[in-house]
Amino acid sequence: MSMMMLDWTRRAACLDQDPELFFPISMEGPSQSQVEEAKAVCRGCPVREPCLAYALSTRQAYGVWGGTDPDQRRELSPTAARRPETVPAQPLRGDR
Repeated sequence: MSMMMLDWTRRAACLDQDPELFFPISMEGPSQSQVEEAKAVCRGCPVREPCLAYALSTRQAYGVWGGTDPDQRRELSPTAARRPETVPAQPLRGDR
């Protein structure tokens, strides 16, 4: 990906923040307040949409991007909509 495509990063609200804020050890428990703090920074960010688009297109599995956590991005992922519903397996018959 060229630097021209990531030009939006120079205007990001998180630019002067500690990157660790956006990559907590966990997304649950005590780290949840860190996640909420990172999302608060994103709420006022002028490049929130391209940040989220980047995270979705590059399948960022960790961190807060565009005001979303990994679970939220999985819900927004285009592949999530195409994922088939799971169907319980049928019990095996006979000697199996």
